[in-house]
Amino acid sequence: MKKFEVVKKTEEFNDIIKTGRYIRNLFYNIYYKDGDNDYPKFGLAVSKKIGIAVKRNKIKRQLRTLIDKHKNMFSKHYNYIIMVRGGIRDLTYQEMEIQLVQLLEKGKFHEKN
Repeated sequence: MKKFEVVKKTEEFNDIIKTGRYIRNLFYNIYYKDGDNDYPKFGLAVSKKIGIAVKRNKIKRQLRTLIDKHKNMFSKHYNYIIMVRGGIRDLTYQEMEIQLVQLLEKGKFHEKN
């Protein structure tokens, strides 16, 4: 993810969560809302319940990599908040990827260009 693709402002972050739509599975909650950009913007949320800071930061690094790898599955006109749920701490990177891809296919965000 590039710096301009990150949701940074708290107000924008909370607005997407409160007024946006969402999809979820056992490991992720993805909130999304129409954005006014020509590129998707992402915010990541990893709760302290997941574990100590080292574990949370590792999960965030892995999520950023997954987002970059599967960016074509996200619509260009939405802003996203990806929240991690508790069961994720037991998954490997490959399992995290499988679960995220399945959830994105369920949401049908990708566009045919």
